[in-house]
Amino acid sequence: MPAICRDCLTEIAPGPRCPACRSPRVLSHPELFSLSIAHMDCDAFYASVEKRDNPALRDKPVIIGGGRRGVVSTACYIARIRGVKSAMPMFKALELCPEAVVVRGRMDVYAEVSRQVRALMEELTPAIEPLSLDEAFLDLTGTARLHGAPPALMLARLTHRMRTELGITGSIGLSHNKFLAKVASDLDKPRGFSVIGQAETLDFLAPKPVGLIWGVGAAGQAALEQAGIRSFADLRRWDRTDLTARFGAMGDRLWHLARGEDRRRVTRNAPVKSISNETTFSEDTADPDILDGHIWRLAEKVADRAKARARAGRVVTLKLKRADHRILTRRQALSDPTQIADRIYRTARGLFDQVTGQGAYRLIGVGLSEITDAAGADLSGDLLDPGALRRAQAERATDAIRARFGSDAIVKGRALR
Repeated sequence: MPAICRDCLTEIAPGPRCPACRSPRVLSHPELFSLSIAHMDCDAFYASVEKRDNPALRDKPVIIGGGRRGVVSTACYIARIRGVKSAMPMFKALELCPEAVVVRGRMDVYAEVSRQVRALMEELTPAIEPLSLDEAFLDLTGTARLHGAPPALMLARLTHRMRTELGITGSIGLSHNKFLAKVASDLDKPRGFSVIGQAETLDFLAPKPVGLIWGVGAAGQAALEQAGIRSFADLRRWDRTDLTARFGAMGDRLWHLARGEDRRRVTRNAPVKSISNETTFSEDTADPDILDGHIWRLAEKVADRAKARARAGRVVTLKLKRADHRILTRRQALSDPTQIADRIYRTARGLFDQVTGQGAYRLIGVGLSEITDAAGADLSGDLLDPGALRRAQAERATDAIRARFGSDAIVKGRALR
């Protein structure tokens, strides 16, 4: 059976320890050297970068987020053990983990580290499909001859270089398609490396809950449960035509995924259709100050991601989910594309003002669509808002200052709500 040592990065015979360095981090699998589709996911990315840059935080629970009325962006694994989760209200997170160190996010720094990780990936293969700043699919098909080593070993070297050269860690999922590679990367975090082979696919999936499928959220699971579908085995018992009749195009996709089939290719230049961010509240709220603070933070995150990808959007979207689970969506087209947080916020806030007084909300989201290249974005300003161009210039100056002195160098008051 093929095996590698994830510490000394050599091909070895399978066993409990590496015969060369005595490390227990031995990875063996019958199909280890024949699989080439991978998903790499950085471990608690934002928190890992903060711990790298401030060694005093290394053994402490760290939460990335805003003030007490803000929400958790992400948390390190120490905090997660205490129950802290992304999108959790900060006051709740601090009740669960009062000794946590709260750090305000530095998206400019995270974007730069993401670019460094991407550069390491580029040395392995040109077939890279980023999903976000901290995760990507890789297709290493045909690269063994180029590197003189199988994809599995090259992926182990990738995470080793991430740790030694960049000071962060990542987890690898390796399989025969994108769906299973992404599933595998979550099986053994942090610093994991999991393999799902073709021969074991059906047996592996059978007992797993359908919530494992990316895109099937709470509402989707509820709809499937009404049809008696809780596991992949349940899903596999349905005829393809019946699934399609009941769930439409999603039903056909579910039929294939139930059998571990995913024909999507790893696409390097997959077009970005939208950039968005949303948060779900642990308790429904109608407080306009709290909601305004969330709109600003979401607009900042969307803007930071757009800037990191050198993209801009022509349409701003506001998404609200009411207490009765009804979703309200409002959109506004702009005169020209934007990647400026201030402009996204003001547009989204205007959309919010159109729906005020409709009760409490359990979710809020902000997004950009009709994505274009950032060249030429935000140059014309807004004829109805003479101060827009000046604020855009001020925001770009703020970005430069934060890039040099850290994100806490300048903080807007509304970000503390």
